[in-house]
Amino acid sequence: MTETTYGYVRVSTRDQREDRQILAMEQFGVERKNIFLDKQSGKDFNRPRYRRLIKRIREGDVLVIKSIDRLGRNYEDILEQWRLITKQKKAAIVVLDMPLLDTRQSRSLTGTLIADLVLQLLSYVAQTEREFLRQRQAEGIAAARKRGVRFGPPPKQRPENFVECLAAWKSGGISAREAARRLHVSHKTFLRWAEKTPGERFNLY
Repeated sequence: MTETTYGYVRVSTRDQREDRQILAMEQFGVERKNIFLDKQSGKDFNRPRYRRLIKRIREGDVLVIKSIDRLGRNYEDILEQWRLITKQKKAAIVVLDMPLLDTRQSRSLTGTLIADLVLQLLSYVAQTEREFLRQRQAEGIAAARKRGVRFGPPPKQRPENFVECLAAWKSGGISAREAARRLHVSHKTFLRWAEKTPGERFNLY
């Protein structure tokens, strides 16, 4: 059976261009018909073109990617896919931006071992960076909240007819639910606005 070289290209959004990755594949020698493209986040491997590619790969084939993050961004999942392709399917992976990540069968056993070790190291570094990033984000949010910074969507603005509806409700002319309906807000939102409105205090329920 003839060995086939495949290329996998991924961009995170439909607005991003894939030209640079495809050019790198073609310069490596991957035929255009064997390049699989997903325009989707790399959070997991539930991508249609990638799943189709994996089904097509056979023993002795080669999978080429521009960089390891084009395969995905979750390194635990990347390690799992790496083992699937290189160990179960007995195909090879070539990462163009990192020559050490090259498991083509023409390489020695030492070369394959080095590729596996490099991938493990990358996985550790990426995981550590993610943990540091989450910690810095949490610390930044805590510091901002201490300064009085509020997060989340801005509070809903009260419509022009709020005062009119509030007065009608206070006088008993309409119910709180009717006032909310006229203002196109929820019942709870109207009551919250009413409670925060300066003036005499009144029974909200």
